[in-house]
Amino acid sequence: MSQLAQQLAGGQFVVTAEIAPPKGTNLAPALDGARKLRGVTAVNVTDNQGANMRLSSLALAAQLQQSGTETILQLTCRDRNRMALQSDLLGAAAFGIENLLLLSGDHGKFGDHPDARPVFDLDSVQMLDMASGLMAGTDMAGKPLNGVPRFFPGAAVNPAAEPFELMFQKVTKKVASGARFFQTQSVFEHGPLERFMAAMAPLRVPVIAGVLLMRSAKMARFLNANIPGVKVPQPLIERLEDAGDPMAEGLAIARETVGWARELCQGVHLMTLGHEDQIPAILA
Repeated sequence: MSQLAQQLAGGQFVVTAEIAPPKGTNLAPALDGARKLRGVTAVNVTDNQGANMRLSSLALAAQLQQSGTETILQLTCRDRNRMALQSDLLGAAAFGIENLLLLSGDHGKFGDHPDARPVFDLDSVQMLDMASGLMAGTDMAGKPLNGVPRFFPGAAVNPAAEPFELMFQKVTKKVASGARFFQTQSVFEHGPLERFMAAMAPLRVPVIAGVLLMRSAKMARFLNANIPGVKVPQPLIERLEDAGDPMAEGLAIARETVGWARELCQGVHLMTLGHEDQIPAILA
């Protein structure tokens, strides 16, 4: 059982972080960044995040796993059909990777290859079903596997999405299809997360709240304009704009978010975007 699964099962508040593969073959900065992480249970390895082409998430996750860093492998439906997805999951199992975050993925039009043809052979619910099938010993065609993988599959959710009822219907489908934990998109307000966690209580599936380190008001506006599902509230943008030291204010906002996430959730997922050295300050 992965460390992430053990800690969540034991009621321990977990901290996950995030590393993006390079746009190229130089893994040294990512591996060095992972070594510097402190107080983190597992590290997400993103999969062509924002529909921007980068080195394979599986390749970097395998390197990190072999060097002793527990990973959460992200896989999206955008770039692969069901055969490729199953192959990559079996490959992950061969490298000892158990934690998964299975995503539909942002549409290619939002990224650096807008002319790329998206696949979306499956959606995230179907991919969870697929992972459950592999763990039961068969592929999607019903053929038996020679060696069965063990996974701890997770899914993503946006607690502030509206209409709430429609969003939560998909959450329950993901749980029924085998989601063992959820990581949320960036949360910025207490109210929507509290409402979501109240609805989650009967499902008894742990939730790890996404906390994004914002470095400036300009960054916050960029996120609102360009990143699907992210909506930084205007009062937070004004705090960053009025601050003499926007980075320090961004750290303060992230600390506050972690504070009320501790009261509601089972962990936090820190998105520090290259400022992993600030994680101890966010958790302080």
